[in-house]
Amino acid sequence: MHSHTKLFRIIVAAVLLVVAVLIVHNIELPVWQQLLIFLVPYLVAGYDVLGEALEGIMEREPFNENLLMSIATLGALFIGFLPGAATEFPEAVFVMLFFQVGELFEHYAEDRSRKSIAELMDIRPDVAHVEREGGVQTVEPTSVSVGEIIEVRPGERVPMDGCILEGETTLDTVALTGESVPHMAHLGDSIISGSVNLTGVLKVRVEKTFGESTASKIIDLVENAGEHKSKSETFIARFAKVYTPIVVYVAIALALLPPLFAENFATAFPVWLNRALTFLVVSCPCALVISIPLTFFGGIGGASRRGILIKGSNYMDALSKVDTVVFDKTGTLTRGVFKVTAIHPEQCDEEQLLHLAAHVERFSTHPIAVSLREAYSHEQDGCTVEQVEEVSGQGVRAVVNGKMVCVGNTKMMEQLQVRFHPCELVGTIVHVAVEGEYFGHIVISDEMKSDAREAVAALKAAGVRRTVMLTGDRREVGEDVAKQLGLDEVHTELLPAEKVERVEALLEAKADGQSLIFVGDGMNDAPVLARADVGMAMGGLGSDAAIEAADVVIMDDKPSKVALAIALARRTVGIAMQNAWFAIGVKVLVLFLAAFGVATMWMAVFADVGVMVLAVLNAMRALKS
Repeated sequence: MHSHTKLFRIIVAAVLLVVAVLIVHNIELPVWQQLLIFLVPYLVAGYDVLGEALEGIMEREPFNENLLMSIATLGALFIGFLPGAATEFPEAVFVMLFFQVGELFEHYAEDRSRKSIAELMDIRPDVAHVEREGGVQTVEPTSVSVGEIIEVRPGERVPMDGCILEGETTLDTVALTGESVPHMAHLGDSIISGSVNLTGVLKVRVEKTFGESTASKIIDLVENAGEHKSKSETFIARFAKVYTPIVVYVAIALALLPPLFAENFATAFPVWLNRALTFLVVSCPCALVISIPLTFFGGIGGASRRGILIKGSNYMDALSKVDTVVFDKTGTLTRGVFKVTAIHPEQCDEEQLLHLAAHVERFSTHPIAVSLREAYSHEQDGCTVEQVEEVSGQGVRAVVNGKMVCVGNTKMMEQLQVRFHPCELVGTIVHVAVEGEYFGHIVISDEMKSDAREAVAALKAAGVRRTVMLTGDRREVGEDVAKQLGLDEVHTELLPAEKVERVEALLEAKADGQSLIFVGDGMNDAPVLARADVGMAMGGLGSDAAIEAADVVIMDDKPSKVALAIALARRTVGIAMQNAWFAIGVKVLVLFLAAFGVATMWMAVFADVGVMVLAVLNAMRALKS
């Protein structure tokens, strides 16, 4: 049920309760007529609670908070019909109203309805340019059949999986695989939907329909992964499972056993039934029902002030019991931005090597060229650059100040028969040769986030048993990052579906009653985010789909916030436990008095409300992060 409907019912029931109290106070009415008057606000407030209690009994899982509320409030409604017992109609409605207010708090944080993920998918291509009737038509991708030829222009997303018939380009597949370095695609290569064509115009023969293509499959994975999510039960539901049967059985024993041992069963039974029902009303855990959701609500509010958005109290609960943390690499632990990280010159100094490489790459749009130009900012230094030529799959060559300079990978150096030196560092190695002589190499790699190492250390300190990294990137890159950060294990070169399989295996291996967090940022992470016990997305740079699929969103992209989120969750759950024990302690005392007929109903209500006020004040501490 939507929160606003429930709020409306609570307000209507409260108004009707005031009206009922005024009527009964001012007009002398028989008990059964008073019951009818109070039944109206009671049913407006609690018809769904009664329904769910009945459903629980039918499904043979009766002991939940709904049953406890139903018995306690119905007991209070009907206790007035016993000989010598006082009516307790307002209390019954009041208790039900309190319960619904608590439920409202519980649902409010989770009730921001998730819009359809499909709308938010950046990955879904909008159009396809297909060759038909001697020209190129722009159509919906769904209308293109297998075997047709489509044209993909620079800057566009590839609409469907296929094979390149004409042209070559650099493809950005980071949204699909998390592989950070764009790669070259040539004639005859397979090309997958959802990747971005960066440089050349391509002609592609379609090999899969739109519905079967990689992009659609990823979207499908996300939309259906939610069905497998193990939602940790809400704290109250778990508490009620233990508390309710105890209270119900004690009340039954209290109503039946003492009269059996009395001299006159007929006169003793109403007295003890009255006590049993008073006992049930007293046992109604109002303070818990309202203060615990409020504690979680406060915790969620406090976390959001620190830039951590938690989408529900069940995720807060799961966060407090973390056993395994799984990270994506690109954009999560690393920045996903290329930078020159090392320069190893041979025949010249670092400045000169960078200067030559940046000039040769002056006109390229490739991310590696961009990072070289960013590292060498004095582009207007009067050098002449002529005859720039891109060598497919190898690099770029150009004549700089009359000398032939070649900048590229190991294939280019082998082609030129230049003796080059491999580099011990991990990353993309760009070699430079001038007039056939080796001048050194430049290392370009994805930068580690400044707080990544501290983030992993903080998790270890917080008692997280296992830290894992999953990435679509190359093995040596992934293993290097994992080693630098001190992660327990790493799995590389994974496709989105394989990431889901890895997470499934880790979910199997985690300790009982503990949870697994997955932290990611990219489109390709959305299925895994939805599958983990708690999916955490980096919100600053992350894709909409990842943010939508996640249960927790870190707004400023700092991995160190993962440990902070866990700490805040543990603190919130700790406050909830304090409230639970305090409320139960006071309850037990008053229940003990009620069992011996010492506690009056108002004493019980006072104890309940007093406890509730203290518990709510304690819950407010959760707001302070």
